Parts: sequence; C-alpha cells; structure tokens
Amino acid sequence: MANQWDYGTESVWAGEDRYLLQGATQVPVVHSVSFGYSDIDDWYDVALNKREGHIYARNTNPTVDVFEEKIRQLEDAEAATSSSTGMSAISNSLFALLSSGDRVVSIKDTYGGTNKIFSEFLPKFNVDVELCDTTDFEAIEREVEKGCNILYLESPTNPTLKIVDLNRLIAAAKRVDALVIVDNTFATPINQHPLALGADLVIHSATKFLGGHADALGGIVCGPKELVDKVYHFREINGSTLEPMSAYLLLRGMKTLDIRLKQQEWSAQKIAHYLEGQPLVEDVFYPGLPSHQGHDIATQQMDGFGSMLSFSLKGGLDAVREFLPTLNHAHLAANLGAVETIASIPRTSSHVESSAEEREAMGIPEGLIRYSTGVENTEDLIADLDQAFEKLSKTQTEYTNS
Repeated sequence: MANQWDYGTESVWAGEDRYLLQGATQVPVVHSVSFGYSDIDDWYDVALNKREGHIYARNTNPTVDVFEEKIRQLEDAEAATSSSTGMSAISNSLFALLSSGDRVVSIKDTYGGTNKIFSEFLPKFNVDVELCDTTDFEAIEREVEKGCNILYLESPTNPTLKIVDLNRLIAAAKRVDALVIVDNTFATPINQHPLALGADLVIHSATKFLGGHADALGGIVCGPKELVDKVYHFREINGSTLEPMSAYLLLRGMKTLDIRLKQQEWSAQKIAHYLEGQPLVEDVFYPGLPSHQGHDIATQQMDGFGSMLSFSLKGGLDAVREFLPTLNHAHLAANLGAVETIASIPRTSSHVESSAEEREAMGIPEGLIRYSTGVENTEDLIADLDQAFEKLSKTQTEYTNS
C-alpha cells in the first residue's frame, strides 16, 4: 500500500489512531505485564493471533504496537516488529533467518556490533560469512553469484559514510534467490527506501534518528509479513522486547523526524563544504559532496544525503585528543541522530569492540571524527568548529616550535 501522505505528515500521524483512549490526543503508555480475559475462548483466539489483542508484554503491547505501525507505514511495509535495541533487531533477523550451513555475504564497513556478529558469532553456528570490500561491487556480485542465503548491506555506512549501490547488489541477490537485509539507520525512512528498491527487510536502530532525543533505546525490522513473523517469533522467545515507555518516547520523537532532518541535513551540507577548506583536515566523508566517491549513487537512490558526516584530522589521534574537548556545541558521546550535535571517534563508539588493526583493515583512521549534526543554528556550529581548529592550529604550532 502506497503512502497516502508526505513523510513529514506520516511521521506525526501514522498509527496514532490505533490506540487512543477517552479523547486523548497522545498514545498512552501501557505498563501492564499481562492482559486479562474473562472469556477463555476469546483469550485462546488472541493467543493464536486469530484476532487482535494482547496477552503478555514480552510478546506484544499496545504502546509498542503503535510505534511499529508508524514505522511500518513510513517504510511502506507489509509488517514490522520492534525489539529492545538496534543490535537486537539485527541479531534477531540474522538468527531467525539463518541455519547451520547457510552462507552470508556482506561488506566490511558494517557497524562494529554487526561486524562482530559476522566475524565472531555466526561462524560458531556453522554459518559461512564472506565480507567484501564495501565499494567493490564486482567483488560483491561474484561472491553473491557463488550462492548465498542472505546479502546484508548498510548504506550509508557507519562511520565512513560509504555508499553501497543498492539497486545493483539487490538485483544480484535476486538472481540467486538470496534475501536482502538493509540497515537504513543513517538514511532513515525520510531519505532512503530500501524496500522500494527491492530489499526484503529494512532495519533501523530507532535509538538514533527515529527517537532523536537520545533518551530511548529501540530497534525495528520492516518487510513482508512472512519474514517479519519469523523475526518476531525469534524475538518473543529470546525476550529482547521493546519496553513500552521507550516506545512512547520513540513515538514522541518521531513526530519531529522530518523537520529535524531538514535542519540537520542543511547544516551537514554546509559543514561538509566548510571542512573541505580546512588545512588541518585530511579527508571529509559526506555523500552530499560532489567529491565523495559515492555521490552519484547516493543522488540516484537517496532523497537526501542525511546529517551524518565524518572527517579525519592531520596528526591522527593526537590531534583528535586536542580538538574534541574544545568543542562547545557537541556532546562527546557514543551516539548519533539526536537534536544535539554529537562528536565521537570509532575507537570509543561505533567500533569500540574492534582492535586498532581491525579498524585499519576496515579503512577507519584512528584520527577519524564522526560528527552527527544536531538542530542548532548552522552558523553557530561552524563558528564552534572554527574556534576549535584555531586552538588546534595554535597547539600544533607551539609543539613544532618547542
């Protein structure tokens, strides 16, 4: 079913009419662990999903149900199921859909936790994993053509903002009847629509842009009901349930998703161009820049370039140590997608589980700063970066002269 409204309107209204009480204009938070029935046959029908209802909060919850419905409509999916975190959404999907002896093809530039599932956990269950160079699409196609059960993609990637050609690689997966899962966290349902491009499942860490206020954890998986039901069944048994208060906070954050992204993306574009002109910057990674390797592909498959960018400093980690603490308008924290600007480094955030050698193999410089642009005034953010570069330049000059 096609979206009836603009995505900004969907973010505010979608799913909200599913559970409003006594004229309330906001979805209530239902904290009840269990849901009672006076009629045993009604209870049984709900338990078997023959009719709508709730039995036990580990399985379903009214507040959580509204959150799932909102994202389902934004992604124009047949079904959606949530979980306690973005990583649980990823792991639930992989473990629900893979069996011993299966084969996964993915890219080297996935989020650090995802990479650990591929390199450390799935092999323990006799699942073969092949990680390819992220932008070597021919190599990925060759591995897919050898046969695989799942092609797992992430675009833009975390933290180097590489762009994967979704159209091309999804087509390759379909030729061998492989399922395609796409992590759409950086792009959000506003800027990219993997299901419309042919992906089977799309995943979000709802903790990030969907919630947008850094106060609630959550994850969600969208796609065909047959596949989503399998992921849901695994989740209901392993118990990684989205908590109802978190679902409420995510719902509240979703109402401003579109308007937040417009300001954040505007700033990211301006800041990326600004950084390109800084003498102390080695590289800038933002798909909205014409100089970005994946710019042309991003232009074709995205409706916007997002608010995430990263840049590496000359002087590496030592320069980062000097630079980051001088920022006045950025939290130094392991998060992204919030209303406040957040600056972090992979060794303490996205790839903290990886060694320096593993990060190097993924093409992640130790001097890389991941910059999640908030909703602050654009000129104030640039001025903040400017004063930080000025201090770094002065420090480096004093060090050189000492």
